[in-house]
Amino acid sequence: MTLLDQTIAPHRAAPRTPPAIDVVGPMRDGFAGILTPDALAFLAQLHELFAGPRYDRLAARLRHGYEIGNGRDPRFREDTRRIREDLSWRVAGPGPGLADRRVEITGPTDPRMTINALNSGARVWLADQEDATSPTWENVIGGQISLAAAIRGTLTHTAANGREYAVTAERTPTIVMRPRGWHLEERHLAFTDAHGRTMAASGSLVDFGLYAFHNARELVERGRGPYFYLPKIEQAEEARLWDQVFTFTEHYLGLAHGTIRATVLIETLPAAFQMEEILYELRDHCAGLNAGRWDYIFSLIKTYRGRGSRFVLPDRNEVTMTVGFMRAYTELLVRTCHRRGAYAIGGMSAFIPNRRDPEANERALAKVAADKQREARDGFDGTWVAHPDLVPVAEAEFDAVLGDRPHQLGRVREDVQVRERHLLDLFIGRGITDAGVRENVEVAIRYIEAWLRGQGAVAIDGLMEDAATAEISRSQIWQWIRQDCVTTEGTAITREHVAGLIDAVLRDAPRTPEDRFDDAADVFRDAALSPTFAPFFTTKAYADHLAPRA
Repeated sequence: MTLLDQTIAPHRAAPRTPPAIDVVGPMRDGFAGILTPDALAFLAQLHELFAGPRYDRLAARLRHGYEIGNGRDPRFREDTRRIREDLSWRVAGPGPGLADRRVEITGPTDPRMTINALNSGARVWLADQEDATSPTWENVIGGQISLAAAIRGTLTHTAANGREYAVTAERTPTIVMRPRGWHLEERHLAFTDAHGRTMAASGSLVDFGLYAFHNARELVERGRGPYFYLPKIEQAEEARLWDQVFTFTEHYLGLAHGTIRATVLIETLPAAFQMEEILYELRDHCAGLNAGRWDYIFSLIKTYRGRGSRFVLPDRNEVTMTVGFMRAYTELLVRTCHRRGAYAIGGMSAFIPNRRDPEANERALAKVAADKQREARDGFDGTWVAHPDLVPVAEAEFDAVLGDRPHQLGRVREDVQVRERHLLDLFIGRGITDAGVRENVEVAIRYIEAWLRGQGAVAIDGLMEDAATAEISRSQIWQWIRQDCVTTEGTAITREHVAGLIDAVLRDAPRTPEDRFDDAADVFRDAALSPTFAPFFTTKAYADHLAPRA
C-alpha cells in the first residue's frame, strides 16, 4: 500500500456522516470568495484525515518536553541512525522560482505590506500568516484575499489617508507562505467529524488548505508553485505528517507528486537534533531549512526553564548569533542541508532602518551588513530581512560571496563537527541587568498591545518585534523569577519586582481610549508571573481576546 493509499483509505472506508467545516466567524467583504463551499469541503477532508494525527503529534511534544524537564537531554536519535548514515538520499530541491533565494523579505499579508514586499526587490517573499500576523479573523481571511489577488496580479490598496499602493516591480518575489504551527487553532471555523464531534479547526490546516486550494494550480500555470515555510516543528514525525498532507493535497487538486515544496524552520531545540530526519521525511517535497533564530532562543529557554542556573541566559541582547551554542546550531544546519542538496537559509536580524535618524540608520545598516556577511561566509544560500531598505544591504553581502551562482550547495562544510554538548552549552559569561529586565517587560507589553489590535510585526526602539521575540522576553522573566536570579546591580528578580515594572510601563505608556495596554498587561502577567509556564502566550491570549465568544 502506498503512502497515498494509507492517507486516503480511512476516508474511503468511512460510512458515517460526512465531515464538515462550518463558518463561526462573521462574513466580511470578500470573505465569500475564499470561504467557498468547495474550499470548505477541502478543509473538511484535510481535518477528517489529519486532525487526529495532529493531536497525536502534539501529545508526543508534551511527553518529550516532560522528559527533558526531568533531566533527559535531547540527543541525536539512535533509532534513525540509518537515515543519517545513508549518504545516497537527497531532497527534491528548489521548485521553479526558488533557484536563487539570496534575499528573502518577511512580513504579514495585509494589502499594504503585501504590495511593499512585492515591490521590495527581494528574490522571495515569506508571506507570514504566523509570527508576523496577529490571528484576528480579519487578518486570517484578509491575508488569503491579498495573496490570491497578488498571485493574479490584481492587488491594489488605498490607505485611510488616501495614499494609493500598487505593484510596480517588473520582477516580483516568489511567494513562500508560512501557515500557523501545529499547536494553533482557528476558532472561527468549526470542524465536525464523521462521529458528530465538533471542535475548533486547526490553524495550520486552515492556512495551508485555503492557500493551496485557491492558488496551487494558478501558481503552477504562472511558472512557480505552491511553496510553504513550516514553523515550530519539533520532531521528524511532525514533518512526516506535513508530507502526508502535501501528498493528499496534490492528489486532490490533480497536481504532480512533488509539486508542493516546503522549507522547514529549525526553530526549536528538539528539531536541531533531528535535521536530517526532518529532511528525509519531507524529501519528496523539501527545498531546504531555515535558521529561525528568535524562536530557537525561545525554545531553549522554554525547554530548560526549570533545569537550574546553568541554563539561564543573560539579557536578550547578549544572546547573539556569535555565542557558542548559536554558532553550533547554524553551522550544523548548513552542513546538514548541503550534504542532502537542500538550501540553507539564514535568519532575520532584528535591526531595522530609521529614515528619520541618520546616525541610528547607519548603525542599523552596519549591524545588518555584518550579520549577513557572516551568514554568507558560513555557507548559507540566502537570508531574511524584515524591511525593503535592507534588501540591497543583504544582497550586497551575498553577491560578494555567491557572484552569479544561485547557491553554495557545493560547500558541504566537512570542517564542521558539532556534537550534542555543543548544542547544549549555553554559557555566555554575561549577567542580567536591571535594564535588561525592564526592557523585557516593556517590549513584551508593547508588542502584545499591538498584537491585540491586530498587528503582528511591530517596530519598537529600532528593532522588529514579532511573536517570537515577545516569547523570549516573557519566558526569560518567568525563568529568572523561578531561578531566583539577581541582576548585576544586585536587584532580586521577584514577582513583586516585575509587578512593579509592569505598573511603571503602564504609567509611562502613551494611552488612548482605543489602546489595549490593560489587556496586554494582563496577558503578560498570566504568561510571565503564573506558577505554571504556558508553552505559548499566544494560545491563551487568542482564546481570551481574539476568538469568537461562546
